[in-house]
Amino acid sequence: MRLSAVDLACRRSGREVFTGLSFAVGSGEALTVTGRNGAGKSSLLRTIIGLTRIAAGTLALEGGDPELSIAEQSHYLGHQDAIKPSLSVGENLRFWAGFLGAPGRPIGHALSAVGLDDLAGLPAAYLSAGQRRRLSIARLLAVKRPIWLLDEPSSTLDAAAQDRLAALMTAHLDGGGIILAATHGPLGLSNARELRIDDVPTPAAAKAEQAGA
Repeated sequence: MRLSAVDLACRRSGREVFTGLSFAVGSGEALTVTGRNGAGKSSLLRTIIGLTRIAAGTLALEGGDPELSIAEQSHYLGHQDAIKPSLSVGENLRFWAGFLGAPGRPIGHALSAVGLDDLAGLPAAYLSAGQRRRLSIARLLAVKRPIWLLDEPSSTLDAAAQDRLAALMTAHLDGGGIILAATHGPLGLSNARELRIDDVPTPAAAKAEQAGA
């Protein structure tokens, strides 16, 4: 499986966020997306998952299920933890399993993997920020999908939870999965390649460079 982009561009509210962005990442590989605030790290993940329209360029997935879109073969973990406070930890995860196309699938293994199995009956409103993040990460495990799009996945996690996340990501890669992670810091993935969006030239920057040449 191979996810690739050629000359990808994103425009939001009339502003060009990035342009001319190209990359390729295959099975068993991780790509960390870095750059300054506002460079477009989150926008890139949202573009891949289909929440933001592609302004220019192409995005393609080779070797996936031809009957499914890229979004249907991807998990997206955004900045906000999509959790209903009135539902229990277990009910939240069962909701997501059903929403992602696997109703009735056992969720115990996913809660155990993030260390929340003892809190399955607790209302999510009582979770700490780190526990909420771990519950969101459990979605990645409850329903198997090959592509993980992670936006600052380690935010609010303590050191032990960060180590647990690194182990889960490594296991996903070892199983042939793909990871794209927007991050400001290391994620514990020793073989991850880096895509720095700051280094992608915008038309304005290109014109300025030509003018100064």
